[in-house]
Amino acid sequence: MSHYFTDDGKKHELRYIDYEFAGKKFKFATHDGVFSKGHVDYATDILLKALPPLRGRVLDMGCGYGVIGIVLAKVNSIELTMADINPAAIALTERNCELNGVKAEVIVSDCCEQISGKFDTVVINPPIHAGKEVTYKMYEDASKISGKLYVVTLKKHGAQSTIAKLRELFGNCELLYKKKGIYVLCSEKQ
Repeated sequence: MSHYFTDDGKKHELRYIDYEFAGKKFKFATHDGVFSKGHVDYATDILLKALPPLRGRVLDMGCGYGVIGIVLAKVNSIELTMADINPAAIALTERNCELNGVKAEVIVSDCCEQISGKFDTVVINPPIHAGKEVTYKMYEDASKISGKLYVVTLKKHGAQSTIAKLRELFGNCELLYKKKGIYVLCSEKQ
């Protein structure tokens, strides 16, 4: 069975979606091999709206077709790196960086395996259906390379266990947004 966090090796027909954020218009290429192919995911939209202004080096881990990182790069002054385990998603991210005039380092990587250096911030909309082992590895890797982590998750997908894991890794977890079962969380090294 194929999942959005794996490369199914199939050739997919491109489609384009429009998105507006902070008065800026974006266009994203997507296809059937990635998550939320027909629209920007609601939780992603909430995460973007809940984030404060960002600066410095930012990693969009598990970037999919690149919405979070691309939007952040257009509305913040950041040095952007985007990573995903799925090569098909990375190909879309590269195309979407070009479409939206964003400069970024785009890397195929299982969490931080191919990532070097430290980041001021890591932002994750985790692939919940990949399981806790995968999402927790993302959080663990982020805690090793970053001072601050932002995560969006859903109550029904284990928000409370995510909060507990982030407290274990960072010593804290602040709730930035909670509505209709969506949580935006922030953990920061003290």
